Amino acid sequence: MATERFEEIVEDFAFLEDWEDRYRYVIDLGKAMPALDDALRTPETKVEGCASQVWIVPRLEGAGRAARFDFRGDSDAMIVRGLIAVLHALYAGLDPGQVLAVDASGELGRLGLDQHLSSQRSNGLRAMVGRMRAIAQGALAQA
Repeated sequence: MATERFEEIVEDFAFLEDWEDRYRYVIDLGKAMPALDDALRTPETKVEGCASQVWIVPRLEGAGRAARFDFRGDSDAMIVRGLIAVLHALYAGLDPGQVLAVDASGELGRLGLDQHLSSQRSNGLRAMVGRMRAIAQGALAQA
């Protein structure tokens, strides 16, 4: 399961043959995201396990199984900001059950990111996916 926005990224990646162009595209996605207020950069929103500084601020519209998942995020590394934008495209608008059903590794594998990120970046990406899943699980637990 992938959102329409994520499918657009997959199509754009297929069009871009060179990995340098793909990296630039991911960085541009990150640049297009609104910056996160410094007040939201707290220990509670920081994602541990990332080589860069990463913050994820969840937003759930509605409650329980009917909630719609969204988040804001930021990083001090441009490529990581772009990865946050890719994750936003993958998850935003889904309900918590759908978030948990997403095979993030498989979907991100469609972009080839697993083969082109450093091990530290890959670990950080897994940590961010883990945070998304934890937020969704918490929303379902309140249902």
